[in-house]
Amino acid sequence: MAWNIGRWGGRNISLIFDKVQGVAGTAKTKVNKYYVYIGVIWTILFAGMSFYWAMGGMIGVRSLGGAIYEQALDPEPSFITIVWMTGFIKLLGALLILMLLVKWRESRIRMILYLIIKITGVLLFLYGSLNFITITLSTVDLLEFQLDSYATFWRLLFWEPFWMFGGIIYFFTINKAK
Repeated sequence: MAWNIGRWGGRNISLIFDKVQGVAGTAKTKVNKYYVYIGVIWTILFAGMSFYWAMGGMIGVRSLGGAIYEQALDPEPSFITIVWMTGFIKLLGALLILMLLVKWRESRIRMILYLIIKITGVLLFLYGSLNFITITLSTVDLLEFQLDSYATFWRLLFWEPFWMFGGIIYFFTINKAK
């Protein structure tokens, strides 16, 4: 597929799109159903925590620490709305992964899913690992970070690895077939 966007760079965009389409669009992809199901469960659990907190639940909130914990103690309506929205946004991830189980006639849809899910997996992993590094650096006083020792412990033991695990799961739900 060639896109003509004018005289500035039209050919370059066309070559890039053709290369990406060759990587994921026309190439065969293989869905790993095991990772799909684990990814859906991970995503629903992740969204469920947001819904629980949006309804006023406090179990686990202290482990987040910082401003989120402070806001959860006396939440404003806008904060609760944001927490509800994050839960629904997280559920979109489950829908995205479940779309891999559909037998798409159009190879472009498969290509778009391939790229979105791979990028999402990388971003989830990077988010968790960069937070892990940042919090670790704050424990050795190389960075100033406003987390108490309780939140630091749980962020390093659970929350950041949870993000990284989700990224790995998303990343491996779909691969190029050999």
